Amino acid sequence: MNARARLVAGFVPVLLAAGACEPAPEGPQSGIAIRNVTVIDAVSGERPGQTVLIDGDRIVAVGASESIDLSGAHEVIDGTGRFLIPGLWDMHVHLTFDERFTATMPEMFIRYGITSVRDTGGLMEKMAPVVERMRAQGAVAPRVFFSGPLLDGATVVYDGIDAPEIGVPNPEAGTARSRVAELKSQGVDFVKIYEMVSPEVFAALVEAAGTHGLPIAAHVPLSMRASTAGPHVNSMEHLRNVELDCAANSGELLETRRRQLSAGEENSGMKLRTFLHSLQRREAIAAFDEEQCSEVLGTLRNTIQVPTARLNALSMFPPFQRDDWPEALAGMPQAVREEWNGPSPWVSRDPAQRDLTVAQYTLDMIARMHEAGVPVGAGTDTPIALAIPGYSLHNELEVLVAAGLSPLDALGAATVQPAKFFSLEDEMGAIAPGMRADLVLLDANPLTDIRNTRTIDRVIARGRLMPVH
Repeated sequence: MNARARLVAGFVPVLLAAGACEPAPEGPQSGIAIRNVTVIDAVSGERPGQTVLIDGDRIVAVGASESIDLSGAHEVIDGTGRFLIPGLWDMHVHLTFDERFTATMPEMFIRYGITSVRDTGGLMEKMAPVVERMRAQGAVAPRVFFSGPLLDGATVVYDGIDAPEIGVPNPEAGTARSRVAELKSQGVDFVKIYEMVSPEVFAALVEAAGTHGLPIAAHVPLSMRASTAGPHVNSMEHLRNVELDCAANSGELLETRRRQLSAGEENSGMKLRTFLHSLQRREAIAAFDEEQCSEVLGTLRNTIQVPTARLNALSMFPPFQRDDWPEALAGMPQAVREEWNGPSPWVSRDPAQRDLTVAQYTLDMIARMHEAGVPVGAGTDTPIALAIPGYSLHNELEVLVAAGLSPLDALGAATVQPAKFFSLEDEMGAIAPGMRADLVLLDANPLTDIRNTRTIDRVIARGRLMPVH
């Protein structure tokens, strides 16, 4: 066993013992009631005049206020004029991507009403201690579900040279199967397949994940079509490579891409991936074919799409133009504040210099997917590209609504769809008896304006009132 494996193995019992849906070890508070509140969730809609009773990490009663016995409640919160929604998820985060954020991200998520996160890529020796701290007694942190490293191909995009090291190589099918088995033994909640895998390795990873009962999040591999890879995974990220499959000349583009991958002229995974996207993405968007895209979307109706819309549409919705950006940024480390107040490689400060092609494609594709019955989930890629942890999820909801989702659908993207990814819809995503006690109390109605998800009065996570101010 090498040094890395020994380090990770030391954390495995902790990760396996502390399931992400289990109550905090010291025991959540019991007998919390929220009285006379308007309850809103994407399953049952809007229900005014309700009282919600919590016992431990479960909701035990929801009903008309006069029908709920509050005699056992040790704390009664007056919800008059307020709105209660399920705790929010961010389906696409990277807790260890930038060490300047790692220590403070859990509390920031809670502050913004994010009570569950799905970490979509980090090396196990870095992820394991972070997960341990987030699941520790008394932690002010969301529930955390994690994949471990990006499962890439023989060439790795995030290799620690041209980009942070969060990926690992899988040059052939046998390596891929062994890797998934190892990750399962280390307590991961799902696996993440990345862009440089070959079709053969992709098939081996899918098979191994099924064998070990692990959901799959994936980028569409560069060597494959979205309509080929998508039906075999539980979620697809960023809408990336969907544009190629929807292009009238998709076959030609794919062959060009495969030739470039085979030539191996770029010795860096990041440089090769960036080159191919730069070469083809806008061309594919320009060659959009309506009939072909309808067929593609028909193959994706059982695959949650996590578009990271605020990232793809950054040129259209730069966060630094928001009125609340200075206050939100003030809570960041000084080095981050200075960096993010300066010129950005992600989006120009000058509106005239912004290319809106990908942003408009993102909005149009989300609308098409939603109309076609393709499920959409909310994720941000925080802390990448000006994504303040927690804060950016609310930006994501706004962009989803701008793309055509109703506010209730956007809430569902951040509550119901993440739960479905993990087959937890009977425990999370709605406000009903038996559900986990993850809740956010708002001062204004998010159904009249999705921006009202920011008006947070209190957060309850794992049945515990959390500090948010």
